[in-house]
Amino acid sequence: MTAWSGVFPAVTTKLKQTGEIDLAWMQSGIERLILSGVSGVIVLPMLGENASLAMGERETVIRAAKEAVAGRVPLLSGLAEVSTAAAAASARHYEKLGAEGLMAFPSIAYKSDPRETVAWYKDLAAACGLPIMIYNNPIAYGVDVTPPILSQLADTPSIVCIKEECGDIRRVTDLYNACGNRFSVFCGVDDLILESVALGVTGWVSGMTNAWPEECVKLFNLARAGRYDEARALYRIMTPAFHLDTHVKLVQYIKLAESLVYGAPEWVRAPRLPLEGAERQRVIAVIEDTIAALDGEAPAAAGRGAS
Repeated sequence: MTAWSGVFPAVTTKLKQTGEIDLAWMQSGIERLILSGVSGVIVLPMLGENASLAMGERETVIRAAKEAVAGRVPLLSGLAEVSTAAAAASARHYEKLGAEGLMAFPSIAYKSDPRETVAWYKDLAAACGLPIMIYNNPIAYGVDVTPPILSQLADTPSIVCIKEECGDIRRVTDLYNACGNRFSVFCGVDDLILESVALGVTGWVSGMTNAWPEECVKLFNLARAGRYDEARALYRIMTPAFHLDTHVKLVQYIKLAESLVYGAPEWVRAPRLPLEGAERQRVIAVIEDTIAALDGEAPAAAGRGAS
């Protein structure tokens, strides 16, 4: 199976104020990402509010994304289920809908032990013909696909990649030491991307790429080319916004960034609610400072609060 590499945005699911999926914005957002140079597209990630969507809505998202992508880059779907049977059924269904790969969560309702985690991913791989990216986010889901666990999955050919989001940058090297180059290793958190590329990751599942695709692709490519002086300068501008990707409200934060940067709708599915008050103003300030800095202006925060 072809190894994945490059920037794969975790695409937000665009919604109308009524709560319906906004297909026009969904497809235009994907078009914008592809024209900006991303190497793949992942719909229905956690950032895409996967668990808040009914199966019919997920079908709509995959079909719309398939049409928008039009074969130009790989189209992956997030897969987040509770039981092994449900995960296997969804995997087969998403494959029929046209997904070309899966970014597979562990069980979202049960903290499996290492033996169970290995079985979960092996059973999923046996259920469909799609290549699989393991979504490793122990901070959110309590299940850590450690290097020893990943080593036990090396004999499963369709498991090809791990999105690493444990928060410990040392994990990248530990994965390579344990498994060599058997798996593609993707950075899964925006504010560790430069460090991760320096340690050898081949890809980036990014949230803030939704708002700033050209800049994120440029950052990744600069780092991959070893042009670290230029990459660090851009990274320092982007990092305050990248920090928003690590918060429990990253869906609201990133959708607000998209709205301010290019006008996309910021509506979210309850129980999430749009931001308000001081929190909203704080996030707006971060986003506006980033916009200003990218435009070559001094960040507004530099003078904010001075006396």
